[in-house]
Amino acid sequence: MDTTTSQTARSSHQEPGLRLAARSGLEVMLSDAVVEGGGVGRFIKPRAAGRTIAGLARHPRRAVSDVGSFGSELARVATGRSAARPGKGDRRFADRAWQDNWLLRRVMQSYLATCQAVDRLISDAGLDWQTERQARFAASNVLDALAPTNFPWSNPAVLKESIDAGGANLVRGGRHFLHDVTRPPHLPASVDVTKFEVGGNLAVTPGSVVSRNEVFELIQYRPATDEVYEVPLLFVPPTINKYYILDISPGRSMIEWLLEQQQQVFTISWRNPDAAQGHFDLDTYAQAVLEARDAVAEITGQHAVNVNAACSGGIITACALGHLAAIGEQDKVATLTMMVCALDQARMGTAGAVASKELAAAAVAESARKGYVDGRALAGVFAWLRPNDLVWNYVVNNYLLGKDPPAFDILYWNQDTVRLAAGLHRDFIRIALGNGFTQPGTVEVLGTPVDLGAIAVDSYAIAGLNDHIVPWQNAYHSAQLLGGTKRFVLSTSGHIQALVNPPGAAGSESRASYRVTDDPADVPENWVANADIRRGSWWPDYRNWLTQRAGELMPAPKTLGSRKHKATAKAPGSYVHAG
Repeated sequence: MDTTTSQTARSSHQEPGLRLAARSGLEVMLSDAVVEGGGVGRFIKPRAAGRTIAGLARHPRRAVSDVGSFGSELARVATGRSAARPGKGDRRFADRAWQDNWLLRRVMQSYLATCQAVDRLISDAGLDWQTERQARFAASNVLDALAPTNFPWSNPAVLKESIDAGGANLVRGGRHFLHDVTRPPHLPASVDVTKFEVGGNLAVTPGSVVSRNEVFELIQYRPATDEVYEVPLLFVPPTINKYYILDISPGRSMIEWLLEQQQQVFTISWRNPDAAQGHFDLDTYAQAVLEARDAVAEITGQHAVNVNAACSGGIITACALGHLAAIGEQDKVATLTMMVCALDQARMGTAGAVASKELAAAAVAESARKGYVDGRALAGVFAWLRPNDLVWNYVVNNYLLGKDPPAFDILYWNQDTVRLAAGLHRDFIRIALGNGFTQPGTVEVLGTPVDLGAIAVDSYAIAGLNDHIVPWQNAYHSAQLLGGTKRFVLSTSGHIQALVNPPGAAGSESRASYRVTDDPADVPENWVANADIRRGSWWPDYRNWLTQRAGELMPAPKTLGSRKHKATAKAPGSYVHAG
C-alpha cells in the first residue's frame, strides 16, 4: 500500500489532506462497471502520464541514470550476458524454450528489462500515492498486453502446437474469439461451463429453504453429526456474487466442513435484483440480515446467533450490528466474523487510486436509470485488475493454443454473475467516497447512526495476502474499527482462495499458511514482518475459535425449520438459479 511506515500508520480520518487520494477499491469497481460497462478505459489516466513525465523532468539525473541502466542491460541481453529472469510466480515463461533457445531467451530478457526500466522511471518520478498507482496500473496493462507470450510468432508453446496441428489450433481459437467478443463482458472465457451445475455438483450440501421474502431465501443445512453446538452460525454472503462460494464442490465447501465440525449452519441466498428491485438499498439489506438472524434464533431456540459475513455482505452486516448496538440489542449477536471485507477503505490499492467523484456521480446516475449494476460488467472490472491471470492467460489458451478453457469450480462461480440493486450501489459509493465507517455516526442505517467501535462482540477477521480486491491492510485496519476482542488472520491466498481453503486439500495443504494476531493494533506492515507463519489451512483455527463461542453440545435437530418457519424447498433454493 504505502511506501513508508509512517504513512501506513495513519488512517484516512487522520489524514484529511489525503482524502481525495484515498478512494476505495469498492467505489471504483462499482463505478467503472456502470460507466464503462466493465472496460478498462477508465483505468487509463492521461493526467497520470503527464505528471510522471513532469516528475522525471524535475529529476533529470535520475531519468538519465535509469535510461542508461536500461541501455546497459539491453547490451548485456544482446551479448548473452544478462542474468534477467522472470519472477518466481510468473507462469508465462515456464516453457523451457525461454531459457534454452538463444533467440527466445533474448526476447524474454529484453521484455523483462523494459518492464524493470519503466518501473524504475515511475519510482524516480517522485509522484504522490494516487498518481503513482495510476501510472503503474496503466503501464503494467500496456506491458502485460505486449508480453511476447501473447503473440503466436514469439510463444514457443503456440509455435509447437501450430506445427503439430497444422494451424488447426488457430482456426479453433478464431471460433473461440468470435464467440467471446460478441458476448459481455467481451473477454476470453475462463471456464468450461458445461462441466458444472448448481444443485448438481455445486451447492449440494443437504438442506432446506426455511424462509423466503422478496430480498432473500434463508437456507438451513441438515446436521452432519448426532450432536451440534447450541449457538447457530448464519452466513451473510456477498451481494455482488451468488452465495455458493461458501458451498462450492464437495470436499471444498466451507459449509459442508463446518457441519462436520458440529456446527448448526444457515446461509442467506440473495435475490438477483432487476430493474423492479432497483429501490433495494442499504437499509433493505441490513433489515434483511436482521430478519434472517431472527428466523435463525427462532428455529434454534437461541437468543444469540454467530454471524459470518463475506466481502460486501460484511459491510451490510456491520451496519446491521451497528444498528443493534445503537438500540441496545447487540446481545442478539454472539460473534462477528468478517471475511475479506474492507470497512476502512482508505488507499485500497490500485483500484482505489483510479477513482474520482465525477466517475462515481456518473455511475450512480446511470445505475439509477437502469435500476441495477450489471454483474457481467463487474466481472470485467475484476478481470482487468489481474490481467495476466484473468485475461491474457486465456487469450493464449483459448485463442492461440485453440484449447477449451479449464473446468474449475471457482471460475464457474465467478462467471455466474448477479446484478447489484441501484439503491445499494448508491449507498456503497456514498460510504466509500467519505470512508464513512472511520468516522462514528457518519453512516446512518435504519434510522440510527453507526459506530463500529460500539460493536462489542468478539470478532474474527480473515484476509488474503494476495487479495487484489480487498488489500489485506484494509481488512486489518477494518478489524481495528470494531470494539470487543479481535482476532485477525492473514492467509497466503487471494480474495476467493482465502475462503475456499479446506484443510488437507490435495496439492494445496503444503502451500497453505497463515498468520494470526489477537491484538491487531500495530501498523500492519510491522506486524506481518514479525508474525509467526503457521502451516496449513486457517479453517481449523476458525473452528476452534468458533467452538469456544458456540455454547454446549446438544442433540442435533431431526427436522429442519419450525412451525413458524417451515421447510418449503430443498437447498440450494430458487434464488440462486435466477440469471
